[in-house]
Amino acid sequence: MSNDSLNVTKNWRRGALTALRSWGVFNLVRDSRWRQNRLLILCYHGISQEDEHLWRPGLYMQASVFQQRLEILRRGGYNVLSLKDGLRKLEAGSLPPRSVVITFDDGGYDFYQQAYPLLQNHGFPVTVYLTTYYSDYQTPIFNLVCSYMLWKRRGTIFQKGSEIGIAGPLDLTTELNRHRIVRQLIDLSEAEQMSGRQKDELATRLAQLLNIDYVVLKQRRFLQIMTANEVAELASKGVDFQLHTHRHRVPLDERLFRKEIDDNRVRITASANLEPVHFCYPSGVYRQEFLDWLKKEHVASATTCDVGLVTETTNKLLIPRFVDTYDRTEVEFESWLSGIGSLLALRRLSTQTYQPPKD
Repeated sequence: MSNDSLNVTKNWRRGALTALRSWGVFNLVRDSRWRQNRLLILCYHGISQEDEHLWRPGLYMQASVFQQRLEILRRGGYNVLSLKDGLRKLEAGSLPPRSVVITFDDGGYDFYQQAYPLLQNHGFPVTVYLTTYYSDYQTPIFNLVCSYMLWKRRGTIFQKGSEIGIAGPLDLTTELNRHRIVRQLIDLSEAEQMSGRQKDELATRLAQLLNIDYVVLKQRRFLQIMTANEVAELASKGVDFQLHTHRHRVPLDERLFRKEIDDNRVRITASANLEPVHFCYPSGVYRQEFLDWLKKEHVASATTCDVGLVTETTNKLLIPRFVDTYDRTEVEFESWLSGIGSLLALRRLSTQTYQPPKD
């Protein structure tokens, strides 16, 4: 489908949702027995410190937009539950009306700086699925910061790439070209078995080539994961930290897969002082064999990026969520809170079916 066709479809859908809301259909479904028997789990990834929502609108959202979302929850009288309480009440058949759970993936510093204060102001519980490798290093996540810096210089062509181990000119005029360069940098780091420090040195050289002040990016904790001390601080204030693998990857080998869970669990237990039993698939990628491996690790639930509401019969290791992004309009967000969005959803499976690159 062409971009023009996609835009026409989106505009038609948003217009239809606006009409349904004005006719009171949202409220009817929201207050129905059908909706009361279903749990909506919201998924967020990051809240922009600057312009990340323009770089990756599918991952980052402006703080002002997130604040608006929380206001909608408050005004609509939604019952924002913890993940543990939401799943427990769902199984017991005792969900309160308009039940919602808020989750964040990855555990970026932007959650600590931007998202948590807003959630705290509203008194809303939240679960953070924390990936822990970068908690030990106050450096930006390698593949993300490379992508971001290339985006900052979009539209430019650099004649030499030898400083970063890439032959030929660096054409940053298209998103596809920038993606290919990031892929080359990742492949280079893997081929040379670079440590975290060495990858950060490679990112430093890229920043120098692009004339970007990498020191300032690091000082502002840009695209970094929360430290163990920051996790401990928020855990003491009630933030629930759960499993997201240590290195944000899901190996196809059972031993390596379970090691990712074990390494992740050890670090979360040490910093958050809890035993995590809930899991989120990195990038929403899952396979059938993962379910048995998670059971062996005594994981009680696992969330995906597939879209939908959770019912009593939902496989608790394949739980759907609504991934809320900068691209979503207010009426689309409200449609999912009410349940209309789920009823009208044409596609429920996540489009992310690839193995994510190693960080």
